[in-house]
Amino acid sequence: MADVSAARTKAVFEFKSATLPLIAVILKTADLAVLAEALDAQLADSPDFFEQEPVVIDLSQLQPDEESGEEPAELDFAALRGLLARHQTQPIAVRGGNDAQNAAARAAGLSVTAMPVAPAPRSPAPAATPAPASEAPQIVREVPVPANGTLVIDKPLRSGQQVYARGGDVVVTAVVSFGAEVIADGNVHVYAPLRGKAIAGARGNTEARIFSTCMEAQLVAIAGIYRTNEVPLPDPVLGKPAQIRLDGKKLVIDAIP
Repeated sequence: MADVSAARTKAVFEFKSATLPLIAVILKTADLAVLAEALDAQLADSPDFFEQEPVVIDLSQLQPDEESGEEPAELDFAALRGLLARHQTQPIAVRGGNDAQNAAARAAGLSVTAMPVAPAPRSPAPAATPAPASEAPQIVREVPVPANGTLVIDKPLRSGQQVYARGGDVVVTAVVSFGAEVIADGNVHVYAPLRGKAIAGARGNTEARIFSTCMEAQLVAIAGIYRTNEVPLPDPVLGKPAQIRLDGKKLVIDAIP
């Protein structure tokens, strides 16, 4: 009888590891009123961008410097869950918190997960134009690409939103706004205006390329070699179909007929 029960149990379910698309909301303030205002402003044009997707709340930037002696930030996690849920997300876990924050998060029904072991390489920002400090959250959509090696995004990417296609190419069929980022270990294709940042070959692939039907990028980079809009794009490619490739240590921008 025990063998029959075991067989029935095995037949009706099994445990398997799964790699799922996941969004990380990196908090830069513990003030929920400020956070609510920033989220409302950032997502006003795309209220259904997330479509009830799972979210990890990243607390790493709320931790005080070890030498400062500051008290760690306190958060009302129940209220924070409600705030994020209002923007069509499903908060499921926190990461990067201290013991007190993790305990409060668990009490609010959230899980605690580890920080990534190795964050994706990022192109260095130009030293002459540092980004201004902001309390707005950074919304990062890090997605392992499907088996065919290509991730397709068909919604606009707004300022502060980031998509990283880990392990392959990314195709975006909607506008990439100024302040948004598209990152891929392979090629970046944008079949719409590219006004934000596009980073191809994020893990060093020098053969990667960037394509857009309307090249107006704030920053482009391939394998760590970057160019910003401080150097204006030439007229033959500005606002027109173009591709960007790497020739040695130099980015080459070619018009697409």
